[in-house]
Amino acid sequence: MVNETTRPRISQEDLERLREHRSLPNLIKIPLFTAMMVLLTVLAWETSSEVVRWTAFIALGYLWMSMVTFMHDATHNAMFHGRFANLAFGIVSMIPIFVTFITFKEDHLEHHRFNRSAADPDAFTMGKRGFADFLLFYAYLLIGGLLSFIHFNFIYPAQKFGAKLWSIHLFEIALKGAVCWLVLSIASEHGVLIKTLEVWLWPVFFFSLFNSMRFIAEHYGTPWNAGQLAGTRTIVSNPVHAFFWNNINWHIGHHVYPNVPWYNLVELHRLLEPQIAASGAIVDRGYFSVFMNAVRNGPESEERLAQALAERRGSDSPALVARA
Repeated sequence: MVNETTRPRISQEDLERLREHRSLPNLIKIPLFTAMMVLLTVLAWETSSEVVRWTAFIALGYLWMSMVTFMHDATHNAMFHGRFANLAFGIVSMIPIFVTFITFKEDHLEHHRFNRSAADPDAFTMGKRGFADFLLFYAYLLIGGLLSFIHFNFIYPAQKFGAKLWSIHLFEIALKGAVCWLVLSIASEHGVLIKTLEVWLWPVFFFSLFNSMRFIAEHYGTPWNAGQLAGTRTIVSNPVHAFFWNNINWHIGHHVYPNVPWYNLVELHRLLEPQIAASGAIVDRGYFSVFMNAVRNGPESEERLAQALAERRGSDSPALVARA
């Protein structure tokens, strides 16, 4: 259970400074990533090389992670000063993706409130390791996009939404439908419908694979029901991921103070580092190694998790509480 030793603290002065919004980082990166996505789409459209085309699809999926991490900041009103600006950005940025911003936002805020506990809507990796647990776990790794489509569009709204949230959700669905109908109608009239679907759907599929890897790495194998600090993993990773995925890998600090914008997460980690070490929170050095460990071990149970954490502490691994 969470106790006072697991409740992180930084000074109010530092927190206020880190929460300040700056326009320049977003004004640089959003146009840059958008331009890169346009160029890659043109390359995939025009090339006669299958290798180049599929490489472009994968790169586009990788860059969709970039755009979704901007949207993720908007869920915490950390992208812009005003709540409406964050909502509008989230809705528009999610038009090509098959979930609505409002559903993601409500689910994600609930995940933050109940991180790594039975009430966490994202804690499906934890169970009794029965057949259904294994089926859901490995299905998410392979077809996380399809499962997310079902969860965010149907299951979660039916369980959680009142009239106001349903109205926003249905508005987003109608907006997505109108934009998609317009684009696909024009593509069909010009005889390029299949080509248009390819440069849209394949990158979204590869994005879903990257997203599953990132999602699993953020919390899998961290202490259960131990709060935001200990129940979250930071991935030091490499500068490429940190740059393109907008520091989402510095995830412990984000969970502790979720309305700190992406461009201040590295500094936040530095300030929290002594408390991260004292709490035993996990800092690892690569997404792939964490993800492959999850693939090998499958869904979690509380008993197996406790054993794995004890073995990890006993191994004196420098990656357990690594200093970045």
